[in-house]
Amino acid sequence: MELTAVRDIVIDMAKEAGAIALDYYQRPLVYNTKASNYDIVTEGDKATELAIVAQIKKHFPGHYIHGEEGGGQGDPNAEYHWYVDPIDGTTNYAHCFPYWCTSIAMTTQDRQPLVGVLYAPVMNDLFVAVKGQGAMLNGQPIHVAERAELAECIVVSGFPYDRKTNPDNNQAEWSAMAPLVRGLRRLGSAALDMANIAAGRLDGYWERGLHPWDTLAGVLLIQEAGGKVSTYSGEPNPQNTEEGRYLVSNGHVHQKMVDVLMSARKS
Repeated sequence: MELTAVRDIVIDMAKEAGAIALDYYQRPLVYNTKASNYDIVTEGDKATELAIVAQIKKHFPGHYIHGEEGGGQGDPNAEYHWYVDPIDGTTNYAHCFPYWCTSIAMTTQDRQPLVGVLYAPVMNDLFVAVKGQGAMLNGQPIHVAERAELAECIVVSGFPYDRKTNPDNNQAEWSAMAPLVRGLRRLGSAALDMANIAAGRLDGYWERGLHPWDTLAGVLLIQEAGGKVSTYSGEPNPQNTEEGRYLVSNGHVHQKMVDVLMSARKS
């Protein structure tokens, strides 16, 4: 398959989806809760995913589609799979906080990303990566930052939806990391956090409870921009683990972040 041609189609998909999401973003909010009051879905999520899925079926009818809102569609044994998060950062979106994006990735059957596109329409940031061809932001090549000391870094994290009932709620890791870095943020979009590390704006990110549709476009962006993706303990392919425990960095501080996170989990 010609990945450059796929990339161009996905860029068009993402821009169309972003326009739909932006239209709903400017309307009065209508939403429902899912697993908890912290986990919500809006009309914009549903309409945006429907548009993306329709375009994937049109251009790639033999592929399998994993959508956050619509579940799986197609033949799960297909050679190529798609992971669609119509609005990553739905809570931000619902509160009119502009840090959210549409995330689309095409992967192999075993979740190795080949094409990834993230579009943040409020900020008009379009992130694009193709395996072996580098990563781009608004048409310009991007690379991770060179910062090699945690004290120089801004890192980001997030808290799982079950944080009220599950003691594995990231508080220990957050408390351990906070004194060691220049800045620690919780911005609310895993996909966009990864994209901004790829662009050199941020340096590291960790979170658990993530799904492949949250992350696979971001994973490819990080890899193509020269960064590193692992589990908290440093193992590769976190997208294939049940816990969805991701550690992403510019590569230079990766082992330092592993050490902090593993120490916090043991304490």
